[in-house]
Amino acid sequence: MSGIQGNVVLGIDGGGTRTRASIVDLGPGEGRRVLGRAESGSIKRLRVGAAAAEENLRALLKEVYAQAAVKSVRAASCGVASACMPGIPEWIGAVFKDFQVERSEVVGDEVIALDAAFQGGPGILQIAGTGSNTVGRAPDGSRESAGGWSSRLGDEGSGYWIGLHAIRRALHAYDREEPTKILERVGAIWGTPSLDELVNVGDGTPGPDFAALAPAINELAEAGDAVALGVLQQAAADLAQFVLLVRAKLKRKHGIAGEVPFAWTGGVIEKMRLVREAFFAALAAGAPGMPVGREGVVPLEGALWRAGRLAE
Repeated sequence: MSGIQGNVVLGIDGGGTRTRASIVDLGPGEGRRVLGRAESGSIKRLRVGAAAAEENLRALLKEVYAQAAVKSVRAASCGVASACMPGIPEWIGAVFKDFQVERSEVVGDEVIALDAAFQGGPGILQIAGTGSNTVGRAPDGSRESAGGWSSRLGDEGSGYWIGLHAIRRALHAYDREEPTKILERVGAIWGTPSLDELVNVGDGTPGPDFAALAPAINELAEAGDAVALGVLQQAAADLAQFVLLVRAKLKRKHGIAGEVPFAWTGGVIEKMRLVREAFFAALAAGAPGMPVGREGVVPLEGALWRAGRLAE
């Protein structure tokens, strides 16, 4: 292993389900060389607990440092959904010191995703993965947002929301004797042969991973299950509504006369065709002139961009 060679920086994307890291040598000019990539479990303490988050972060850094053959980096930027929680920046910063990071920052996951799309410039970003959030940035750097009020209080259109509300709607359908295979599928996933057992698991503390049900709900919707389809349609409508709301805020409060570019990230839009098509159709109807990115942004790229600026 070697010390810092060139302009070596570290970027971390701490998502709700998994965490990705990359070390790159920015090199001279515009060129850069990827030295290492690694992936681990979540570092979100609220999701996995403090001990598991610590273990995942240290294992991630150990692996990516080994791949990159370095023992220190010039700068690091870490984006994580719980960045605003007390103690989180200090904890991650302390781990960074143990790994010989010269300069570092800990920011929200929406910040690195915004910069992956717009590199400090204005735009609107829709995050729709395990959780959801809609963030817009004005030309002066100020921000407007909508949604993102946690899995329990909001996060409409997220994977968690889809799993939870699919069960809720399926229970309503059960009461009305309307057909759906959602409860049967969830029971198979959870290992709950009776409806009472399913409800007990769903209402337990700590609760189950509702986001993990989203792929199964998507499969049922694609197969024509009306209740599952309704959930995905509502998810698309909610996500589009948030984007249009943030767009309106930026225009009204920040005097933006022209259109604001839009980008997105997250598995709900990327992997769920029914959500994606309905979402883009709603945006086209509500803001036909808005530039819409058709490919999802990679938040890790925003973390690396920010780390590069820290290293300057």
